[in-house]
Amino acid sequence: MMKFSKSDFTATNVIIFITVVAYIVQINIEQGALFMGLNLYFLVGGFFWQPLTSIFSHGGIAHLGMNMFVLWQFGNLIERARGARSFVTLYLVTGILTSLLSFLYIFYVDVRVNLVGASGAICAILGYVAYFDKTQRGGIVTWILLISVAPLLIGLPIAWYAHFIGLFVGFVYAIMHKQVLQRKL
Repeated sequence: MMKFSKSDFTATNVIIFITVVAYIVQINIEQGALFMGLNLYFLVGGFFWQPLTSIFSHGGIAHLGMNMFVLWQFGNLIERARGARSFVTLYLVTGILTSLLSFLYIFYVDVRVNLVGASGAICAILGYVAYFDKTQRGGIVTWILLISVAPLLIGLPIAWYAHFIGLFVGFVYAIMHKQVLQRKL
C-alpha cells in the first residue's frame, strides 16, 4: 500500500494531477482536443472555457510528460517561496492571459490552429522566476529560445509564440506582484 506524506499534496502536484486527469478525459471524448483546446470555437461556438481548459489539454503523452516535469520543478519552487495560493493565482492568471494573447496571435496569423498545452503558463512561471532571480534570467531565456526554435527546425508543430508571450506575461506579472508585496511592507 502506498503511503503519502503531507508534502505530496502541494498545489503544484494537485495541478499536475488535474492536468493528467484532463488529458485522460480529452483523449476519451470525441473531438476532445477541439473541445478543450483553444480554437475558433472559442468565438463562434461560445466555448468560453477554452482559455482555461487549453492549459490542461495536451497534444500527446510526451507533450504532457515534458510539461508536467517542468511544472513540477518550477511550480514547487515558487510554491515553497510564495505559498500555494500565490502560486495557483500566478499559474491560472498568467496561463489564461497567455492563452488569450496567443489566441489573438493565431486569429490574425492562422485561425485553423488549436492551442493545447501548459507550456505557455509554464513559460509565464519561468518569466516570473527570471524577474526575481537575475542570475537565472539568461539561462531561462536561452532555454525558452531552445524549446521554441529547436522543435520548429525538425518540423514539429509547436506554439512557439505562446512560449514568448508566456515569458513576457510572467515577467510583467512579477513586476506587478513585487509592487503589491512592497505595499504590504
